[in-house]
Amino acid sequence: MVIAKEPLPGKVKTRLTPPYSPAEAAALAQAALRDSVRAVAAAPATQRVLALDGLPGRWLPAGFVVIPQRGAGLDERLAAAFADAHRLRPDPVVLIGMDTPQVTPALLREAGQALEQHDAVYGPAADGGFWLLGLRRPEPELLLGVPMSHPETGKLQLDRLDRAGLAVHHLPELTDVDTAADAAAVAAGAPASCFAAALRELSR
Repeated sequence: MVIAKEPLPGKVKTRLTPPYSPAEAAALAQAALRDSVRAVAAAPATQRVLALDGLPGRWLPAGFVVIPQRGAGLDERLAAAFADAHRLRPDPVVLIGMDTPQVTPALLREAGQALEQHDAVYGPAADGGFWLLGLRRPEPELLLGVPMSHPETGKLQLDRLDRAGLAVHHLPELTDVDTAADAAAVAAGAPASCFAAALRELSR
């Protein structure tokens, strides 16, 4: 599952402005989202879901079930997305966002396979958050109340999983695209991505 916002100017990647304009930041967000859904489309899955705030566009490949986001804070929206995806098909759920265009089908495959032996899988982000969370049995209390967009979000989320007694498989750390410096680093690390191509186009 991918949780995302429709890439509209002024609504996404606002920390990229400046140096980029709102329209340019939205173009980078759309490229990152395209990379994210393509990685999910290429990974083994029994169901592919997009939990979307907004409307889908041409960037969405075939084969996805699109569901609306529910809730106020991000913790509520994440918990609802897990619950809704699990209700559609009661399998383990692996969730990513739209901020890590360098994600690969191999990483997602590892996450899915890890849930055969573990209760949860966790991918830390360099900013202190997380880029992936997988749960064998999604329960709202595993997410509700965890402070999001906080320097210790990842630690607090892991603490919640640990207190619930879950066995957690850890994935490599990735960098979220939040700032222009992040964008340059991520593009350099994934030069064949749509995101890197979009960044090169804006740098001309």
